[in-house]
Amino acid sequence: MISMNLRHFIQDLEAKNNLIRIKKQVSATYEIANILAKFDGTPVIFDNVKDHNTKVIGNLFSSRDLIAQALNTKKENLLKIMSNSINNPITPKTVKTAPCQEIIEKNVDLNTLPILKYLPSDGGKYIPSAIIIIKDNKLGRNVCFHRLMLIGKDKLVARIVENRGTHNALKKSKESLEVAICIGNSAATLLAAATSINPKDDEFALANAIEKTDLVKCKTVNLEVPCDSEIILEGTITHELADEGPFMDLTETIDHIRKQPVIKINCITKRKDAIYHTILPGLSEHKNLMGMPREPTIFDEVNKVVKCNNVLLTNGGGGWLHAIIQIEKKNKNDGKKAIKAAFEGHKSLKKCTIVDSDINIYNPESVEWAQATRYQAGKDTIILLNQPSSSLDPSATHKTGEKSKTDKIGIDATIPFNKDKNEFKKQNYKKINPQNYIQG
Repeated sequence: MISMNLRHFIQDLEAKNNLIRIKKQVSATYEIANILAKFDGTPVIFDNVKDHNTKVIGNLFSSRDLIAQALNTKKENLLKIMSNSINNPITPKTVKTAPCQEIIEKNVDLNTLPILKYLPSDGGKYIPSAIIIIKDNKLGRNVCFHRLMLIGKDKLVARIVENRGTHNALKKSKESLEVAICIGNSAATLLAAATSINPKDDEFALANAIEKTDLVKCKTVNLEVPCDSEIILEGTITHELADEGPFMDLTETIDHIRKQPVIKINCITKRKDAIYHTILPGLSEHKNLMGMPREPTIFDEVNKVVKCNNVLLTNGGGGWLHAIIQIEKKNKNDGKKAIKAAFEGHKSLKKCTIVDSDINIYNPESVEWAQATRYQAGKDTIILLNQPSSSLDPSATHKTGEKSKTDKIGIDATIPFNKDKNEFKKQNYKKINPQNYIQG
């Protein structure tokens, strides 16, 4: 597969007239966010950001079609590409020089970057689009997302979810933990960083399996980063804590203030004329990049118990909490088996609906029709009470230092077993050409 970094993708978008270019001066405080919200689903680049010399781009991956375009494929192939790459990672090559180190800045001032403030409720200016790289002494490299709030010219505070990779590595480290923060990455790198894999596995090997992803060693920390990233922040995650939040998250609700670890930045490297990629919190790009990488983990788990055709984490569920799962039902309990496997494949899942192969999972009306005609609440529902869940769900029970808890529901909306399937098939009228009947 041909590698397409962020710049190649921008060029491809422009060549196909899929990019809005705004030359008028705009502010990084609220204005860019409001424009991106208006054009949600369409990439927008801002050439003239007030008080900054760096261009900003957003909505880059705000649809599955755009992600597919960035990976030189069709959206129907994305799930299989992700699943195959998870199961067949390829160790990336490390090179000596790279575009992401064309400029090196030891005198750090993060205020020179066009870090956005999105909403008046935000606790400060935020970087939500960066991938974070650390190394665990026992488990090795970990690549993931953490939102970052600016609190000083060389300091950020990170939302680090408890009992996961970065949190556990920092907890084990008596000293500060080295970190590299990458802004402006390829679709493959972003998807890999958002994918849940075995802690001993390497997300960059996953990215490299999706498309060629070479790495280069950082200048001041013992970490490797993608060669084609636009901006790299090198530093350490400290044991110092500061207030982080509030900030709008995936579910489009405000996440509250927490005491979180402070990151000290010691060096910035970047490409010449670096482009700053932002992700609009809560909207389509955020949902796609965070939710879509969970679909193959559900897909693989469901396939262990029943033939799974497709998985969708829905936008209505924040791209995170609700899933539609399409299966080939062969046995009476296949639907219920799929429900249990789905919850195992994505621990944050709150609701899943199982449908047959004739249902279009991308059409909410089609899914609702399956529930209306093939589902009986008394026998086709699985309810799980007080289950470990996502901190993103405001209706869940949240206690400091503990995993959030919620009730979960699974709906088997497949055709009842041992029934005449023809009774449950939607009938369609024959398509006609209206011009044959309408007189001019």
